[in-house]
Amino acid sequence: MYKPFVHYLLMAIILLFTVDLHAQKSKDYQATDVAVNLPKPYESVGHGSYKGLKVTNFYLTMSDSVKIAVDLYLPKNLEADVKLPTLVHQTRYWRSPDLRWPFSMFTNGLIGPMGKAITEVVENGYAVINIDSRGSGASFGNRKYPWSEEEYNDLAEIVDWIIKQEWSNQNVGTIGVSYSGTTAEFALVNQHPNIKCGILLYSLFDVYEDIAFPGGIYHEFFVENWGTFNNRLDENEIPRKSFVARLLVKGVRRVNGPKKVRTFKAAIREHQANIQVSESSDGIIFKDDVPTNQAVASSAVFSPSNYITEINNSRAAVYLYSGWLDGNYQRAAIRKFLNYDNPQNKLLIGPWEHSGQYNCSPNNPGKSGFDHVGEFLKFFDYHLKGVENGLYDEPKVHYFTMAEDQWKSSETWPVKTQTQSFYFAENNALSTELPSSNDALFDQYQVDTTAGTGDDSRWKSVIGMLKTGAVYPDREVQAEKLLVYDSEPLDGNLEVTGHPTITLYINSTATDGNFHVYLEDIDSEGNIYLITEGLLRGIHRKVSTERPPYKIVTPYHSYLSKDAMPLIPGTVSELIFDLLPTSYQIKKGHKIRVSLAGADKDHFANVIDEEPVWEVYRNATYPSKIELPIVE
Repeated sequence: MYKPFVHYLLMAIILLFTVDLHAQKSKDYQATDVAVNLPKPYESVGHGSYKGLKVTNFYLTMSDSVKIAVDLYLPKNLEADVKLPTLVHQTRYWRSPDLRWPFSMFTNGLIGPMGKAITEVVENGYAVINIDSRGSGASFGNRKYPWSEEEYNDLAEIVDWIIKQEWSNQNVGTIGVSYSGTTAEFALVNQHPNIKCGILLYSLFDVYEDIAFPGGIYHEFFVENWGTFNNRLDENEIPRKSFVARLLVKGVRRVNGPKKVRTFKAAIREHQANIQVSESSDGIIFKDDVPTNQAVASSAVFSPSNYITEINNSRAAVYLYSGWLDGNYQRAAIRKFLNYDNPQNKLLIGPWEHSGQYNCSPNNPGKSGFDHVGEFLKFFDYHLKGVENGLYDEPKVHYFTMAEDQWKSSETWPVKTQTQSFYFAENNALSTELPSSNDALFDQYQVDTTAGTGDDSRWKSVIGMLKTGAVYPDREVQAEKLLVYDSEPLDGNLEVTGHPTITLYINSTATDGNFHVYLEDIDSEGNIYLITEGLLRGIHRKVSTERPPYKIVTPYHSYLSKDAMPLIPGTVSELIFDLLPTSYQIKKGHKIRVSLAGADKDHFANVIDEEPVWEVYRNATYPSKIELPIVE
C-alpha cells in the first residue's frame, strides 16, 4: 500500500521543483511591472480579518429546470450577523478540479493562480460563488453557442438566490478571465440592480474581430484548438496530453449529494448535444455571414459589442483589464472603455500576456510582480463595501510603457500624441521624408507562406499556451522570409503609445491575400524585438465612410459582404489598417523596423492557395508608410 503513495509524493515533489525552477529565471531577476506609485498599491480594509475558507458545493435549479453546479466559498468561522459582498465567477472551463488522492488531502481544489486569488479575496471578507456554465463542467444543459442568452440569464437567477442568503449584504460584483470575463460582461446585460460592478479581465468585445477573424483572417490555430479543448472538457477529460495533469486531476469536481455519481454522469450525457465551436465558424468569411449550421444569425449575437446600450443601462462600473501581449484583447479593452459610459469605469493595460502571469517587457522578461488581487480588492472594496480608498483620486487609465518599464496614467484614451510618419524608401529604408519622385518605384516581394510568428506569441497566449515572458524570440530568423524596412539609428528615445497605422500601396498577382505587418525594435547589437503587429485580409481593404456600430479610433473596416473589395492584379491597391495598440519606448541608437509578410503559418489560415508576388510602392504618388503615435 505504500508504493502508490511514495509514487504520488515523488511526483508532487518533482512538479513543485519544476515550477520553482521555471519561476526563477535568474538569480538577479527583478519584476519591472511592480506598481510603485500609480496604480497605487493597496491593502484591503478586510486584510487579516479571516483565516481559512468554508467550501460547499450544490446544484441550483434554474427556471427552465436545468441544474447548475455551484461552489460557494465563505470565510471560515463567519459570525452569523456578518454580511458580506459577493463576487460571482461563471466559467465553461470547470469551476474547480476533482483532485486525486493524496493531493485532495491538501486543498479544496483551490490550486494555481485562480485558487490563490479566491483564497485571498475570501479571507479579505468576501463571499465567492464559482459556477459551471450550463452545458459544461458538472452542470446540466447544453450549449448552442458561446454566451447564449440562457447562459447569462442563469447568472441573474443566481444573483436572486445570493441576495436572499443570510450572509449577503446584497451587493454583487462579477469577475472573470477570458471566456469568464465575457460572461461577467454579459451578466450586466440583465441590468440586475444588485450587480454593482465588474472586473473584465483579458476578454473580447467583438467575437469576429477580436478572436475568430482578426483583420478578417480566420484564426485557425485558436478556433480549432479551442474547440477541441472545450469538447474534451465537456466530456470530463483532461483537455491536453499531460502526464502531470492526469496524475493530479480526475476531472471536474462533482457536486455532493444523493446519487452523486449517477447525477454527474447524467450531466455529462447532456453535454453531448453541445454544438462544436468549429461549426460556428464554418462558412464564415464576412462579419454578416450565417454559419453553415445556422445556429446563430451572426457572431454579433454573442458579442458584447452588440449590447452596449444594455450594459450602459446597467449602471454598473467596470474595470477593463488587459496586457499588451494579450492577443488583441488590449484593443478590445480600449474599445469597451470608449463605448461604456459609466464615469467610474477604469482601464488598465500592463506588459502581460493573456493572464497577467508574465511580464513580457523585453529588458528582463519573467514572472509578473504586479499585485493583481490587490488591484481587484481596491475596486471591489470601493463599489461593494463603500470604502473611500482613493480609487477615484487616481486617473481612470493606467498603462505600462514597455522597454522604458514605467507605469503611466491618463484620464483619457488615446493619450495625447503627435503622429510621425516613416515612409518606405529605397534600399529597404524607412525615412521621415515624403518621397519626391513620381517614378514607378517599388520593391518586389515573393510571398513566403512558411513565415510565422512561432510558439511564443500573443496568439498562443489567448489559448493559454504561452509559458514565458520572452516573446517572439526568433525574429532574426523570420526576417529572412519577410520584406523589411529599417530606419537610421534614432538620435533620442522615442515613445510609441497608441494605435500605429500602416498604409500600403501594393500591386499583387492575386485578388486576395493575407497582409501581416510587424513593428519592431532593433538594438545596437542587431537583436530584434517585436513591438506590435497588425493584419488584414485583402478583400476587406475598403475603409468604410459609414458610421461604425461602436466607437473606434482607427480606420473602420466593416468586414461586411457589401463592402468586399478584391485586389485587382496589374493595379495598385491601397490598404490602410491599424496595428494593435501598444506603449513602447524605442531607445536612442536603436532602429525602427517595419516587416511585411503574406502569411503567419503558425496561427492564421492562408486565404488563397498560392504565393503571390507583391510590388510594394514607395513613390510620391503611392507613398507606403507607417504612422506612429509619439508621446513628446
